[in-house]
Amino acid sequence: MPDFSIAEAVDKAFQNHAIVDIHTHLYPASMAALYLAGPDELLTYHYLKAECSRMLPDGVSVGAFNTMPAAEQADMIWQQLFVGDSSPISEAQLGVVTVMSRLGLNPRAKDLSEFRAFYASKTPEEYTDMVFEKAGVACVYMTNDPLDDTEGAMWQRGVNIDPRFKAVLRLDSALMNWPAPADKLRGLGYGVEEKLSDKTFAELRRYLADWVEKMDARYMAISLPPDFAYPSADSIALMMGNVVYPTARELGIPSAMMIGVTRQVNPVLKDGGDSLGKWDIANLERIARDWPEVDFLITLLSRENQHELCVTGRKFPNVHPFGCWWFLNNPSIIREMTAERLELLGTSFVPQHSDARILDQLLYKWTHSIQVIAPVFVEKYESLRAAGWPLTQADIQRDISTMFGGGKLLD
Repeated sequence: MPDFSIAEAVDKAFQNHAIVDIHTHLYPASMAALYLAGPDELLTYHYLKAECSRMLPDGVSVGAFNTMPAAEQADMIWQQLFVGDSSPISEAQLGVVTVMSRLGLNPRAKDLSEFRAFYASKTPEEYTDMVFEKAGVACVYMTNDPLDDTEGAMWQRGVNIDPRFKAVLRLDSALMNWPAPADKLRGLGYGVEEKLSDKTFAELRRYLADWVEKMDARYMAISLPPDFAYPSADSIALMMGNVVYPTARELGIPSAMMIGVTRQVNPVLKDGGDSLGKWDIANLERIARDWPEVDFLITLLSRENQHELCVTGRKFPNVHPFGCWWFLNNPSIIREMTAERLELLGTSFVPQHSDARILDQLLYKWTHSIQVIAPVFVEKYESLRAAGWPLTQADIQRDISTMFGGGKLLD
């Protein structure tokens, strides 16, 4: 069998397969109020607002900055982080540079006028098509909340969804901080009670089943704090065990848990004020053992949890790690996590998702991730061939197509 360049084969495999992005907060242009794209949205994303808060001009407080119109915030962020006296070298700052470069714009421009004019020259549909093509993305999974006043109304009256946008039923607003969500659920016709009674559990299961069907949701997802314990008498643990897991089993769809968020450690930063904490992964062992028929998509926010998650995945075939989430979405950590997962799990995980909230972010998040992930794959395939395996280019194409096509769980 003739030798071939593994690096070239890996690069070709990525070029030949469009990405399936299994976790984003993106919406199609038809959901206009939720569609976020363009320079002002990109620059005022909370990553950059938090970084700018460290470099605000004298006399401008974080509170005063927060009250500015979005365009003025974007202008200030641009001046402080991109035109100022330091290089835009953080991952979020590099991301903006990559976006502008991919769009053929000057990332050293003195203001955002060129970017704004470019964005204004296209319809939302045209901009979406362009970003998907340039990012090499085939489809994205949304984050859909029927209890959100804006989004819920769209689903109720009917909305045409671009088929490249797949639905995911988000559970946070319906389950967290019970009984706060009860009134909204009753407003939709679900007879939940203030107490977590058998009737409440049954009505919540009905809510989940109804909305999975209405949205054609591919999985259900929830974000949980690092102190989430299972089993326990806490309301969210009771609802996961009596509502979410049995519904996932009944419907045959995965239950996704994103765990480790510590909310609002610095409220003045608003969306940028959340932090993280390490989770006791013994909870996942108990969940996976108690619910062997349920597939669990798991991403954890703490770097310190990643090795434990891989080991748990080895012990429980219904545990499926995915992505390098939020504060882990940095090249040095992505590289480490990908190598660790390949060494412990083979190809049975989903290496990355973008978690993009602004359409333009697809352009940098996937470019940056693949730049880091591809060399890890090259190294592992070189080790495989050196060990005596007659590796083929078809092997490489198959693996990358599966792992970056949503994995076998979601294909």
